[in-house]
Amino acid sequence: MKNERIAIIGLGYVGLPLAHAFACQGYQVVGFDISQQRVEALQRGFDATLELTQEQLSEAKATLTYTIKIEDLRECTRFIVTVPTPIDDANMPDLTPLMASSRMIGTVLKQGDIVIYESTVYPGVTEEVCVAELEASSQLVYNKDFFCGYSPERINPGDKEHTVTKILKVTSGSTPSVAKEVDALYGSIITAGTYRASSIKVAEASKVIENTQRDVNIALVNELALIFNAMNIDTAEVLEAAATKWNFMPFRPGLVGGHCIGVDPYYLTFKAEALGYTPNLILGARQVNNGMGKYIAEQTVKEMIKADKKIRHASVLILGITFKENCADMRNTKVIDIVNELETYECDIDIYDPWVENGRVTQYNMIDNPFEHSKCYDAIIVAVAHREFEAFETEAYRRISTELPVLIDIKGVLKEYTWRL
Repeated sequence: MKNERIAIIGLGYVGLPLAHAFACQGYQVVGFDISQQRVEALQRGFDATLELTQEQLSEAKATLTYTIKIEDLRECTRFIVTVPTPIDDANMPDLTPLMASSRMIGTVLKQGDIVIYESTVYPGVTEEVCVAELEASSQLVYNKDFFCGYSPERINPGDKEHTVTKILKVTSGSTPSVAKEVDALYGSIITAGTYRASSIKVAEASKVIENTQRDVNIALVNELALIFNAMNIDTAEVLEAAATKWNFMPFRPGLVGGHCIGVDPYYLTFKAEALGYTPNLILGARQVNNGMGKYIAEQTVKEMIKADKKIRHASVLILGITFKENCADMRNTKVIDIVNELETYECDIDIYDPWVENGRVTQYNMIDNPFEHSKCYDAIIVAVAHREFEAFETEAYRRISTELPVLIDIKGVLKEYTWRL
């Protein structure tokens, strides 16, 4: 099997660790990306996503190459697609990257090749959308000349414990024999094991409900937080008490962003509505979670008013802009919702994130470490639980606050706080 030459299409948070895993097991791997900047950085041994270290990239150097040229994939026989599947401004699925990748692969597709998709989609996309693109550009026939598989990604950005080889992998194929081959391919690198689904559609559905379920559960605790805050009850204490029951699910309130949980449910609801069913629970959960940034901003303003602080031109520090802790991923970050709402009050906002390099964000006022400077703030919002923020004692936050500190703690970082979610 290791004689197969593998192409990984898309070298982001999902594709690069996957390419590295196959290369470290002796496969010849070609990593393809449309970004020349990304490819050149990887060729220098630098991963901007911080998922892999320079040492890790170096250990796969002999069997992993990077390219932006489709011609370099002609010798590959197994193509694994890990491109993004975003939503548009109307929360509709945007299959453009997936379709473009399929068309591109079709130009180098050969008899007997297998194309495996990992991108999150609604059930049916692989065989109804992607296959059509592959057939059109290759002039080959599906399940006769070439074959497909689907094995949903389960990467958790920033998580150095649950890495790609340590997470059980769902696999599937377009025929029983191809399903076995796809399963064996992943089984050669996944130490946690594999689970072979009965069909591509089942595998697609299994992925899209993973994040939909999590989204709904977080929406529940977010709504509970809104209720308990109105009742002047500490939500964290309520959840700690409830968690003493053996089967209580320990979800916590917060911002729901990123490229998965805040996006994937719309793929399922799109398909459901196309079939004539309105998924009220899922859409309601999305509405609750999408409103949390505005709610947090409003609560911040209320706490500043209680502290007798001006609102217009108030100096506000937001700590963290990525969508989750200890990673550099800013895709669909909901911290921006807090910023945008505070700007309607004409607050002056500084943002500090040690995981985001200078110059990467230009539309907001990104600053260097505020704890090393003398500027004081009317309110400080801890929006992301980066380990760097947890390392500071409450006194450090008070030192960079104006009189009567307003400390807004979204993620349970501070031991002392004015308000927390």
